[in-house]
Amino acid sequence: MDQIARTLSLPETPREFGFFIDGEWRHGRELAEQRSPAHGVPVTRVARCTTDDLNDAVAAARRAFEDRSWAGISGGERAGVLLRAAEILRRRRDEVAYWEVLENGKPIAQARAEIEGCIACFETAAGAARLLHGDSFNSLGDGLFGMVLREPIGVVGLITPWNFPFLILCERVPFILASGCTMVVKPSEVTSATTLILAEILTEVGLPKGVYNVVTGPGRSVGQAMAEHADIDMLSFTGSTGMGRSCVHAAADSNFKKLGLELGGKNPIIVFADSDLEDAADAAAFGISFNTGQCCVSSSRLIVEASVADEFERLLVEKMARIRIGDPLDEATQVGAITTEAQNRTILDYIAKGRDEGARLLTGGEVLEIGAGRFIAPTLFSGVRRDMAIARDEIFGPVLSSFRFETVDEAIAIANDTVYGLAASLWTKDLDKALVVTRRVSAGRFWVNTIMAGGPEMPLGGFKQSGWGREAGVYGVEEYTQIKSVHVEIGKRKHWIG
Repeated sequence: MDQIARTLSLPETPREFGFFIDGEWRHGRELAEQRSPAHGVPVTRVARCTTDDLNDAVAAARRAFEDRSWAGISGGERAGVLLRAAEILRRRRDEVAYWEVLENGKPIAQARAEIEGCIACFETAAGAARLLHGDSFNSLGDGLFGMVLREPIGVVGLITPWNFPFLILCERVPFILASGCTMVVKPSEVTSATTLILAEILTEVGLPKGVYNVVTGPGRSVGQAMAEHADIDMLSFTGSTGMGRSCVHAAADSNFKKLGLELGGKNPIIVFADSDLEDAADAAAFGISFNTGQCCVSSSRLIVEASVADEFERLLVEKMARIRIGDPLDEATQVGAITTEAQNRTILDYIAKGRDEGARLLTGGEVLEIGAGRFIAPTLFSGVRRDMAIARDEIFGPVLSSFRFETVDEAIAIANDTVYGLAASLWTKDLDKALVVTRRVSAGRFWVNTIMAGGPEMPLGGFKQSGWGREAGVYGVEEYTQIKSVHVEIGKRKHWIG
């Protein structure tokens, strides 16, 4: 692996992975081959699990939860396991990033930075494991004492997407473990490698058998069965709002399991005339191009004050023209390949819709011929109306729609004119204006004079149709607990029957 990390060459043959249940590796009867989105060559072969495999994984997670091998130990002991995992992940950072690039198509420099964020997630969760606590009530009179206990919810099903396979996994797994829960993970069928590598790491650090299980395969079969499974106590799903709605129906029709949902976004970046326009232009270019726009918090709606709109769009076009797009194994690359052929078609279809509906294409919009991969130039449309498809739908690609406003109220109205409420970015030097807009725009994450900043100490999640619940930080541990009220009577009971 050290040699691969130095040369950043493609693997000579695809790497085969089993799946992981109850501390043991199993071999799939059928394997699915994944090709590099940037190079078109086979890179991994991963098992297509069955619902029987899922049932085995859930049963293993249930046994591990009930035997208290994880839930019954102290927060400090759980913290020790998580810290050891962070150390091993630090040693294996380049290896994990390499396989992330091969399956997903993101640039290697970006992948390494994401792994650093994953290490921070494990370290943060270790601290949260020690700090998780209940409460007490000494206000019920001399004869009664009250306690509120936080208990792990039980077996968690975790379904993760293909756009950030390892980062989104690590924004959840260590916090689920900190709570004392056990889990079954189903990664996207096209980006399963790094989720399986994490099984190796957690085994090495001494996580008890059955606490972390991985089943691989299609969402329409294994993922749906997970959502419907009556012995899963909570489901955490990250993906489209449409699939999130399916999870809600499946949970209601099975056991009313608790749901944590991080879903779609059509996120605004609001630029006022008094902002540093160079900084804001750089942020807008980054916000739509990062991870080729395949990012739920991607800033896909530019809302710019009319008096500076022409100047700002000119700055932005110049910025976007200088983005380095290419082979993701090249250290200099900033934007890599589109992960799946289906997503590539979707993005190109929306670009065509933008043209057809009368939006003005300022830059990008074309397919880039780079080797055998799927590459699309970051795209900016101006003159976008709020009823256009590119203005309303989550494209999940590097396509930015530009709007103009005259007043603060108009900017807020445009920002909130969406079914989503995941994230927003605001650019101004006026503190009063920043606080007004921050309070009135519906978004679970808000950035002022920055974009996509923060760390695992802060909660993640959305408003409206962008999801339910919160991940990361102490909030992300509490999300996987349930509260029990305990009343303790002191002294002899006052009898009801005389």
